[in-house]
Amino acid sequence: MKASTTRFSDRVEDYIRYRPSYPAKVINVLQETIGFTSQNIVADIGAGTGISAQLFLNNGNKVFAVEPNKEMRDASVTLLSKYEHFASINGTAENTALQNDYVDLVFVAQAFHWFNRQLTKIEFERIMKPLGHIALVWNVRKEEDAFQKGYERMLQSVDDYNYVNHKNVSDEEIETFFAPRSFKKIVLENSQVFNVEGFKGRLMSSSYFPKEGAEHERLIKEAGELFREHEKNGVIHFLYDTTMYIC
Repeated sequence: MKASTTRFSDRVEDYIRYRPSYPAKVINVLQETIGFTSQNIVADIGAGTGISAQLFLNNGNKVFAVEPNKEMRDASVTLLSKYEHFASINGTAENTALQNDYVDLVFVAQAFHWFNRQLTKIEFERIMKPLGHIALVWNVRKEEDAFQKGYERMLQSVDDYNYVNHKNVSDEEIETFFAPRSFKKIVLENSQVFNVEGFKGRLMSSSYFPKEGAEHERLIKEAGELFREHEKNGVIHFLYDTTMYIC
């Protein structure tokens, strides 16, 4: 089993090309719920290649992208160094290397399930300003149509998938993490459109997907069959709920 900080080292290119971004409405939700502005300082924890950081950079925010994986961190620097308010930090959720009482928003996209929650909570409290906020966000695949139900069944055959699946984090566990503070849960719609190569790339960007061998070949074959069964005009629609927990 790979360590969480190195799981994506060998799939950075696929991650950049095929992982979903986050709806622009994320900013609107933060504005409406916590009075978020472009002047607020953001710590993007587990920032990866910078997909979520770019959302805030486009809004004019100062963003500290905290990421322990060197390959993903290097990719974010390549992609985002043109933004004057971008700073890349070699750190973890448990040890961000940021100053005390410094950030207005701690933002975690698609990464919270990797963290040591007890140590992370202490660290978030340390780096947040007294009136700071935390937002935990996931793009959660919908399973409302036959295609996405078939995709989920295919993934269930991968042992590592059941271990790392972020769906294992329940609302009750998030409530415990935020306690004694309350939180709001908000769900936004999100989607991607893929041709067959894009669909396979989306699959290969996942940390649990085997990079080679018989299992790799089996899953690629099944993915191709699943695509052909459900494609319309050469594409499939990958639907998500972008789920936000704001404290």
